[in-house]
Amino acid sequence: MILPTLIEEFRATIALPDTTTPRRYRFPVAKNIIKVAMGMRRSGKTYFLYQTIRKLLSEGVPLQRILYINFEDDRLLPMNHKTMGQLIDSWYTLQPENHHHECHLFLDEVQNVEEWPLVLRRLFDTKKIQLYVTGSSAKLLSKEIATSLRGRSLAIEIFPYSYLEYLETHHLQPPSPPLGKQSIDFQQSYLLNYFQVGGFPAVQSMPPNEQLETLQNYVETVIFRDIVERHQIDNISLLKYLISSLLKNVGSRFSINKFYNDIKSQGHKAGKDTLHTYLSYLEDAFLIFTVPLFTESTRQRQTAPKKIYAIDNGLIRANTFNVSDNLGKCLENQVYLDLRRQGKTIFHYLSSEGLEVDFITRDSNSRHELIQVVWDATDPHTLEREERALRQAENELGFPSKLIDKTTYLETFCHAPQSEESS
Repeated sequence: MILPTLIEEFRATIALPDTTTPRRYRFPVAKNIIKVAMGMRRSGKTYFLYQTIRKLLSEGVPLQRILYINFEDDRLLPMNHKTMGQLIDSWYTLQPENHHHECHLFLDEVQNVEEWPLVLRRLFDTKKIQLYVTGSSAKLLSKEIATSLRGRSLAIEIFPYSYLEYLETHHLQPPSPPLGKQSIDFQQSYLLNYFQVGGFPAVQSMPPNEQLETLQNYVETVIFRDIVERHQIDNISLLKYLISSLLKNVGSRFSINKFYNDIKSQGHKAGKDTLHTYLSYLEDAFLIFTVPLFTESTRQRQTAPKKIYAIDNGLIRANTFNVSDNLGKCLENQVYLDLRRQGKTIFHYLSSEGLEVDFITRDSNSRHELIQVVWDATDPHTLEREERALRQAENELGFPSKLIDKTTYLETFCHAPQSEESS
């Protein structure tokens, strides 16, 4: 039986010194819910689970009442819900005293098990247990949360390291406003390195050539594990071309119709519905994000081109261009990720004269804000253009606005809470 080996390996790992950077997330504290963490592969979900386990141990929870299972382990696959249930039941058989105590069960990448919610519902209803699950498929997890686990679970999103987590990982001083010229120079160099390396935990200590190859492999893994295998995709070359085009156009509006005409001229055969489906798969795997147009018209919001953002600037750099070629788009992508960490709902906006505002955000209290992002606000032509768009949007919508450049980013975003869940 594989279970004793899994337990032995887990306990050996948890006994090792913890050298990872503490994540700025927390699971919900309520005990009567299933706690779910979603995010792209390799973004740090497993680190976060181990961080949660170590916190439980520090609070006095006995190790024998904690079980961790990674469903990416090839020794467990393929697995259905019946085998999964038997595996967990065997844990109680090995340690029958756990029937009488509250236990903590951590299930990593649970979407690999067919009909996994059936097991969780049974355990939730019959055992004194706290359940923690992670997954790298937003739709698979969200669908089950909304149906099978309705009212029984809460989910948080786990992203690669934020800028502050990156600084902590590399033992660098975080920004402390007000920033003088020396502080700005140091922080700007740190930020540029962060754009190059990105925030995926495992690449932080690698030499540059290994970082590049690893980040490229992350995209390949998403393509084959989360899209091709999961959805039985045949047209892999088109999928890769779509990913490349999206990563090259981060911070820009992306039109399916325009892309369709592009691939048609190159001899690719795929309908527009297929392209929409592929894009939804990339969002499902947390590789790409789309931001809709802010408008009262539901039809226009659905049909207008959406702006494109990606999970990590380092991943963009490894798969497309040199970060130094487009620092404005890198900062815009970073601001998007930070806004999402804060739990904001995000749109983009076009004024009546066609001027673009990068973001309109809405918080949990339905307060809106206009945000324009520019790397260097000292250039008068750039500043005038960006402020003009903000003024028009302010006049049309009545929302407050702000301009974020590299300095204001360091002074404001790097001190805001990283997520509503962690505050």
